[in-house]
Amino acid sequence: MQPTLSRLTFALALALCLPGLALAQAAGASAKIASVNGVAIPKNRVDAIVRAQEAQGRKDTPELRAAIRENLISLEVINQEANRKGLNKNPDTVAQIEVTRANIVAQAFHADYLKQHPVSEAALKAEYEKIKSSIGDKEYKARHILVEKESEAKDIIEKLKKGDKFAELAKASKDAGSKDQGGDLDWNAPGGFVKPFSDAMVKLEKGKYTETPVQSQFGWHVIQLEDVRTAKFPDYDQVKPKIEERLREQLFQKAVAELRAKAKIE
Repeated sequence: MQPTLSRLTFALALALCLPGLALAQAAGASAKIASVNGVAIPKNRVDAIVRAQEAQGRKDTPELRAAIRENLISLEVINQEANRKGLNKNPDTVAQIEVTRANIVAQAFHADYLKQHPVSEAALKAEYEKIKSSIGDKEYKARHILVEKESEAKDIIEKLKKGDKFAELAKASKDAGSKDQGGDLDWNAPGGFVKPFSDAMVKLEKGKYTETPVQSQFGWHVIQLEDVRTAKFPDYDQVKPKIEERLREQLFQKAVAELRAKAKIE
């Protein structure tokens, strides 16, 4: 069985078959892997798709190249028949070709920009320390009950004072994700919650609950703190790839914003 190509790569293969694309302009200078009705399919199309597959974790194998070759032959057959019917002149088709071309060229610019603007080790470590500092050195295991009105939250607090169980009262919570677990929110750093919630939570003693309702954009909370522990933040080398990806994309988005600012947009 031949390996199948991803939808993205199939789209790339289709784009490479579309007439007029810059990626296909050097076709005459490339060795061909096949010809369809006298039209050569250049090897550089296969190479481009292989590189796209390698970026997704696939290995360059004879089987992969054979599958790509078969896809390109089918696409060329379809392309020729579509052109014969004049479908390549359909306004919607022309628009889609232009969008595809723009996307591929933009992807090339994205890759080139990231290559030309590497993130320094110092910047990566600084970002690591910034994230680590923002998360803090403690994790909290809390429960909460979320209701619509302050009066409802006050009623729940009064019931807790009379000895009602927090987990039972949590069944009336608006938070569908925790109500069936007794309001349990598991272990989280304060930064994992909205600020009014985290500010109230970190002031609680273990086993205590908020005796004043806490308001957030989601409604009114009654919070109970179950436990606190020292947070174990991942080692730098463990999270470095994700930090680098994040900073690289931030750089690129900044570059795009600068290009938009310079452009005449009407």
